[in-house]
Amino acid sequence: MAWDDVNGLKVFAGRNSIDLTQRICNHLGIPLGYARTELFPDGELIVHVEEDVRGRDCFVVLGTSEPVNSNLVELLIFADSLRRASARRITAVMPYFGYARQDRKERGRTPITAKLVANLITTAGYSRVLVLDLHAAQIQGFFDLPVDHLAAGAIFLQHFNSMRDELDDLVVVSPDVGNVKIAQSYADRLGADLAIVYKKRHSGTVVDAETIIGTVKGRNVLMVDDMISTGGTICEAATLVREHGAKRIIVAATHAVMAGEAVQRLSAAPIDEIVITNTIPVTDDRVGPIRDRLTVLCVSQLIADAIDHIHQNKSVSALFKRFSESKR
Repeated sequence: MAWDDVNGLKVFAGRNSIDLTQRICNHLGIPLGYARTELFPDGELIVHVEEDVRGRDCFVVLGTSEPVNSNLVELLIFADSLRRASARRITAVMPYFGYARQDRKERGRTPITAKLVANLITTAGYSRVLVLDLHAAQIQGFFDLPVDHLAAGAIFLQHFNSMRDELDDLVVVSPDVGNVKIAQSYADRLGADLAIVYKKRHSGTVVDAETIIGTVKGRNVLMVDDMISTGGTICEAATLVREHGAKRIIVAATHAVMAGEAVQRLSAAPIDEIVITNTIPVTDDRVGPIRDRLTVLCVSQLIADAIDHIHQNKSVSALFKRFSESKR
């Protein structure tokens, strides 16, 4: 990319996103912003911005994955540091938005934490938020500032179209009824059929897959979701489609949260390939037992394009018109 005003743009990385941010900067043709986060002995954080940002257009890349609260606080302090250094505009680039599943009151006396987090990000001094595949699209409305919601669907479609010949007789399976809309989008774009797993959830960690609507016997199966958290939903669904005669099972999810016993569940599940992105850092100590079945796609080009458009005051929605469906 050619810049008329390279010095007007600064992209900084949180401690948990240095590799992804460096890739983004490489696409943009700019150096990574120089800042460092220090941890005091008592657990407090401080962010030092080590270069001039007065009047600059600043972007902070940091998702709020595990450790969720530490990353969130760092994101907030980053904004305060840049604001007090007179940055012209500060954009939070959140490849993964933590607390997204706490987006409504399911029973009395419970918080809507996604809204609280949106308030904190706004109060900290951010002017804009750039996120990727929110668990619930309505979270955009929790912010009183512009939100650009990118979809990783185009990245997955490019990957699966490149191997479409070996995925003959393909059926896209939605692991639950709440994901049907996005599964249908994949099916339409890949020229595949659609099937749906009906499940009953007993708790946050216990899920029973009951039945499947559609035909998977002797066919290649692609299951898509926005995230793999505890792995309960996707593993139960994979077991069910295998019992119904599925030939090859591929799981695709944007965010590899991998909480609790997720890796152990995935390791034991009848899944042939797991395709994820690097919105959350993928390290061997997190995914060791399933590393040989894992394919990691990079979202840096998509985010770099969005930063480019925001910086130059161009439309961001044009980047994801090809695949704009959200889960809900």
